Parts: sequence; C-alpha cells; structure tokens
Amino acid sequence: MVESSAPRVTLRNYFSRPYDSAIAAARTCYSPTLITPDQITDKQRVTIGAATFEGGHHTVYQHAHFEFGLENVSRQFVWSFLHAHPFYNSEQQSQRYVRLDRVQAYVPPLGGEARRVYEQAVERAWGTYRELSALLQEETYATLADIWHLSEMSHERRKKKVARQAEKKAIEIARYVLPIAAFTTMVHTLSGITLHRLWRMQRAGDTPTEASQVVGEMVARVREVDPAFFQRIGKAPLGDEQLSEWPYLQAPATDGFRLEIDAQLNGRVSLLVDCSPRAERVVAQAVRAVLGRSQAEMSDNEALEAVLNPARNCYRLETLNVSAHSPLMRALNHATYTFVKRISHTADSQDQRHRMVPGSRPLLLLTDSTEPDYITPMLIRRDARAREVYEQAMAEAWRAKNRLLELGVPREFALYLLPNAVAVRFLESGSLIHLLHKWTMRTCFNAQEEIYQASMEEIEQVRRVHPRLMRYVGPPCFIRVGIASPICTEGSHFCGLKVWESFPTIARRI
Repeated sequence: MVESSAPRVTLRNYFSRPYDSAIAAARTCYSPTLITPDQITDKQRVTIGAATFEGGHHTVYQHAHFEFGLENVSRQFVWSFLHAHPFYNSEQQSQRYVRLDRVQAYVPPLGGEARRVYEQAVERAWGTYRELSALLQEETYATLADIWHLSEMSHERRKKKVARQAEKKAIEIARYVLPIAAFTTMVHTLSGITLHRLWRMQRAGDTPTEASQVVGEMVARVREVDPAFFQRIGKAPLGDEQLSEWPYLQAPATDGFRLEIDAQLNGRVSLLVDCSPRAERVVAQAVRAVLGRSQAEMSDNEALEAVLNPARNCYRLETLNVSAHSPLMRALNHATYTFVKRISHTADSQDQRHRMVPGSRPLLLLTDSTEPDYITPMLIRRDARAREVYEQAMAEAWRAKNRLLELGVPREFALYLLPNAVAVRFLESGSLIHLLHKWTMRTCFNAQEEIYQASMEEIEQVRRVHPRLMRYVGPPCFIRVGIASPICTEGSHFCGLKVWESFPTIARRI
C-alpha cells in the first residue's frame, strides 16, 4: 500500500528578527555608524521596507536565512522547482545509498479508477525495485570482489565490507525504476529574498499544486516567527495565466525537440555545441592581467601553466573549492562552454546541484512522450534477466501514465508516475572555473555513472579544441599523483583502481 501524507515543513533555524535586520542593513548604507535592529522605528519599517523592496534593492533581504526540514515531498518537485535555481543549499536523502523499503510517494488528489491506476503503478514500481536490487547484487559483488582481489582466504570483515558496497551499488541502479513521485527528506536553507521569489513563482514548473502547498507551508513557518517579513513587503503569487510559460502549456506535448536533440547527439551523452573560440589566448591574457605581466614577460604557455598546472598552482589540490576566491583562478571565468545533454531524471537531479553550471531544463509537461523514453544503466544492460525486468517496468510505467491521461487526469499529476530513468534533454553552460571543479569531482569512479560519462565526453571534446586548457583535467587522483598525499581523496571510499596510472583510457567497470 502506498504511504502518502501532506508535506511536513519545519523551521529548524532562523534569524530571530529578519525584517528589522533587513531595515537596519538598509539604513547602515546611509549612516556613519552601524545600525542595529533595536534602532528601527515603526515608521522606518513602513517607509524603508516598501522603498527597498519595490525599488528592487533586495540585497538587504538576503542577510536573513531560514533552515527548513522538508519531509514528504516528491523528487519531481525538488527537481522541477526547488533545485531549478542556484540560490539554495540542500542536504537530501540519497536514493543511491539509502534502501527505500517503504512505499512512500506523492499521491495527487485523484479518485476512482484514476487513483487505483496511480497507486498500483507506484506499488508495482517498488516491487520491481526490490526485485532488481536482489538480481543485481550478485553481479555487483562479483565485480567488486574482482576489483578488490577478494578471495576465499580474505578476512571475513573485508568480505562484509565488499558485500555492503555491492548492496549499495545494486540499489543505486535499481532506483531507476522508482517513480519521480517518490518521497524524499531534506534540509533546505534559503535566504529571505529567495523565499520571496519562490512565493511569487510557486506556480512555475511541472508541479504547481505540490509547489504551492510546500512553499505555502514554508512561508507560514516564517510568518510565525516574524509576521512582518511577508506582511510588510512582498507580492502575491503569480496566477497560472500570468506565467509567461502558460500559453505554451495549453498546447499538447510533442516529439519534435526530443527527436531533434537525439539526432544531434548521435549516440553521445553530451555534445559540445558552442565555446569561446579564443579561450586559450583569452585565459592567458587574463592571467597576465592579474599578475601584471606583458606578453613579452610571460608567454601564453607560461600563463596557462601558472593557472592550471597543479604542481605550480596549489589551489588545484584543494578539496575545499577556493577557485572563485583566488585572483589567479578567476582568469578561468573567461572561457565558456555549452553542451547539449541527454541523461536520466535521477542523474540530472545530481547534475543540477552543480549550480554554477546552469542548464535550460525542459518542462516535462511539454516534452512528455507517449512511448517509453528512458536511460538504461550499464549494469542492467549487461544482465539479460535484469534488462528484461527493467524494460517491462518501463513499459508498465508509461502504460499507467498514458491511462491516466486517457481518464482526463491533468498531465501534472500523471507525470508523477514516470520513472527515475525518464530521459531529460537540455542545454548546459559554464565557465571553465566552474566546469573544472565539476569535471574533477565527476570523473572520479565514485561519481554517478551518467554524469561520469557526460564529463568524460565533455573533457574529450574540449581537449580537441583547447588542448592546453585540458592538460591537467581529470579526477582528484590524476591531479594529485606525484604532488600531494594521499593520492585518492575518497578515503575508505577508494574505488580500488589506480585510475591515475592510465586516465583517461582506464575503463570504468561498475
């Protein structure tokens, strides 16, 4: 039976006087002394609040932050709305490492046959998840045992460790069949101005009903601790017909974009479609600008070595990403790249966490397909029985979704039945300073399979057009070998392979 309940929103931490703090910050801009919240008068609350907010001077409302605990919210809502912008911080329950034993998912307001179809589809997906978890565990154990040179003579504790890792890998792959309606739990922190923006835009995206409910609860929690923060400033949520996307949402979904992008990708996960044509020269010139050197004093090659060679630039070895704080590293802002990509919903839920590499992600409401359209993980492709079970699960998910549409269920609700595996196509762009961090993290063998593959393809393509910028790009072990210790930064999560010895030609096995 599907467990479903209303979203639970708790305010875990907050500024005690967010509105007065904002007004005090605004007054400080024009005062010879630092203004405190205790100095704010009611007249200032009225006049300064309205003037700053309506005039677009919103930074004063960014100081106050609110830390929420969110429970019983769907993965689809998080992907489509909550993580679709860069101004937040989240720690979310991982489907890669947490076994989901209970059937917990968002159930929209449906009745009769539609509700039966919906709940049966969710329960069926969970059953397949359990079946695939068991099917894949034997193969993952065998592969990991080979990588780690496990034998009958190995210590029992070591065998148990490999067994635990095999179980995690099995559920990581099995999760592809779970519906995007599946519940998640998270800690989510926002600034005050971002919460105002979410309040205003709550009907934008694929999940307007759920988003309105969750954001409404978030605003209610803030009003409980400081009513003025929403009573004295702010705008009402935009109605559906006020949204710029609304006219397009009245048209049916089509296959045009999907077919066009697939033809363009031609089998790739990620395709470079645009870049700064003179990136190497421009980055070198930016390095010289920072260091005050002429081209006669520092050649392009010397400048690129200074910023990119980890033996010369210690910031490249930092696990704390300090690039944006380094005058030298900021020279990498001037090289930009754009990729067309096709990955699964579940992979993109991780990919979009690289907030400084933004993407134009689709409204599933406008790109939904009648026929199954999904990604198949490597481990499932290798196992005939697992693949059979998986393909049947995909067919059943689309069949149930299509049936809901036939019954007149709004597309918004029917799409919750799509599996994590549903393919998402979009454009993604970033400057080299932020792509460098992403490519370092996501070419590690511990990275999610699809994001790893996309990152490898991106590096290979950029290397062809700008080889000097890509000379020192790869996973942490590749960058650190011979320079820093330990070589692998993953500690007990070391993949078991000496990737640094043959990157990028070494094959990922699991």
